[in-house]
Amino acid sequence: MFRLWGKVFKDNRLLKDTVICNEADDTRTHKIFNALDEICYEFDLSKPIWLDSTIAEFKRHDKARFYQDNFVDSIDFDYLEIQIIEE
Repeated sequence: MFRLWGKVFKDNRLLKDTVICNEADDTRTHKIFNALDEICYEFDLSKPIWLDSTIAEFKRHDKARFYQDNFVDSIDFDYLEIQIIEE
Protein backbone atom coordinates (compact mmCIF):
# COMPACT_ATOMS: atom_id res chain seq x y z
CA MET A 1 0.00 0.00 0.00
CA PHE A 2 1.22 3.48 -0.89
CA ARG A 3 0.57 6.28 1.62
CA LEU A 4 1.43 9.97 1.24
CA TRP A 5 1.14 12.39 4.16
CA GLY A 6 0.28 16.00 3.33
CA LYS A 7 0.74 18.75 5.93
CA VAL A 8 0.20 22.52 5.93
CA PHE A 9 2.38 24.64 8.23
CA LYS A 10 2.28 28.28 9.34
CA ASP A 11 4.67 29.78 11.90
CA ASN A 12 6.14 26.29 12.54
CA ARG A 13 2.73 24.98 13.57
CA LEU A 14 0.80 22.21 11.86
CA LEU A 15 -2.51 23.66 10.66
CA LYS A 16 -3.96 20.59 8.95
CA ASP A 17 -2.87 17.26 7.62
CA THR A 18 -4.19 14.27 5.74
CA VAL A 19 -3.00 10.86 4.61
CA ILE A 20 -3.80 9.62 1.11
CA CYS A 21 -3.79 5.86 0.57
CA ASN A 22 -3.44 4.36 -2.89
CA GLU A 23 -3.59 0.65 -3.62
CA ALA A 24 -3.82 1.01 -7.40
CA ASP A 25 -1.46 -0.91 -9.65
CA ASP A 26 0.28 2.19 -11.00
CA THR A 27 3.79 3.64 -11.17
CA ARG A 28 5.27 5.37 -8.14
CA THR A 29 5.30 8.72 -9.98
CA HIS A 30 1.62 8.47 -10.89
CA LYS A 31 0.75 7.56 -7.30
CA ILE A 32 2.63 10.63 -6.02
CA PHE A 33 0.97 13.00 -8.50
CA ASN A 34 -2.50 11.54 -7.88
CA ALA A 35 -2.05 11.77 -4.10
CA LEU A 36 -0.82 15.37 -4.39
CA ASP A 37 -3.90 16.20 -6.49
CA GLU A 38 -6.14 14.71 -3.78
CA ILE A 39 -4.33 16.66 -1.05
CA CYS A 40 -4.71 19.92 -2.98
CA TYR A 41 -8.40 19.19 -3.57
CA GLU A 42 -8.98 18.41 0.11
CA PHE A 43 -7.14 21.56 1.27
CA ASP A 44 -8.67 23.69 -1.53
CA LEU A 45 -5.28 24.63 -3.02
CA SER A 46 -4.04 25.13 -6.53
CA LYS A 47 -1.59 22.49 -7.70
CA PRO A 48 2.02 23.39 -6.89
CA ILE A 49 4.79 23.53 -9.46
CA TRP A 50 7.66 21.06 -9.05
CA LEU A 51 10.83 23.16 -9.14
CA ASP A 52 14.23 21.50 -9.63
CA SER A 53 15.08 22.02 -5.96
CA THR A 54 11.78 20.41 -4.92
CA ILE A 55 12.42 17.38 -7.11
CA ALA A 56 15.97 16.98 -5.77
CA GLU A 57 14.75 17.20 -2.17
CA PHE A 58 12.02 14.64 -2.85
CA LYS A 59 14.46 12.21 -4.48
CA ARG A 60 16.83 12.43 -1.50
CA HIS A 61 14.37 12.26 1.38
CA ASP A 62 10.97 11.09 0.01
CA LYS A 63 9.77 14.41 1.39
CA ALA A 64 9.22 17.81 -0.26
CA ARG A 65 8.10 21.27 0.79
CA PHE A 66 6.15 23.55 -1.50
CA TYR A 67 6.60 27.25 -0.64
CA GLN A 68 4.99 30.37 -2.16
CA ASP A 69 7.39 30.09 -5.12
CA ASN A 70 5.79 26.75 -6.04
CA PHE A 71 2.26 28.17 -6.24
CA VAL A 72 0.80 30.49 -8.86
CA ASP A 73 -1.86 31.74 -6.43
CA SER A 74 -0.99 33.38 -3.15
CA ILE A 75 -1.12 31.08 -0.11
CA ASP A 76 -2.05 31.92 3.49
CA PHE A 77 0.43 29.48 5.07
CA ASP A 78 4.22 29.05 5.03
CA TYR A 79 4.50 25.74 3.17
CA LEU A 80 2.84 22.49 2.14
CA GLU A 81 4.89 19.41 2.96
CA ILE A 82 4.38 15.97 1.48
CA GLN A 83 6.08 12.82 2.72
CA ILE A 84 5.87 9.18 1.68
CA ILE A 85 5.18 7.14 4.81
CA GLU A 86 4.66 3.73 3.22
CA GLU A 87 5.35 2.07 -0.13
